Amino acid sequence: MTAVTRTTSAQAVTERTGARTEEAAGVISGARERIDALDDRIIGLVQERMAVSAVIQDARIESGGRRVNLSREMEVLAHYSDALGKPGTALAMTLLELCRGRI
Repeated sequence: MTAVTRTTSAQAVTERTGARTEEAAGVISGARERIDALDDRIIGLVQERMAVSAVIQDARIESGGRRVNLSREMEVLAHYSDALGKPGTALAMTLLELCRGRI
């Protein structure tokens, strides 16, 4: 590998990660792979939560109840807020919106 090729390769790696060294770029690249894998798991869990929520909503509606139980939603909001602070509340709101279904 020539010096120009090495420099170009190093620049590409550090530009892609924002790192200033190849070592840091390697750490960042590895961590990003882990984040991507975690994101895939989180998406899968959200989809699973949506499916379970649909079962609950169906049972509630079939029994003559309402699709949404506001007191339960408040419990979920409090749980996320307690664990994650104000951003947790926003996350919980997004999850609840996703899980309310499209019945």
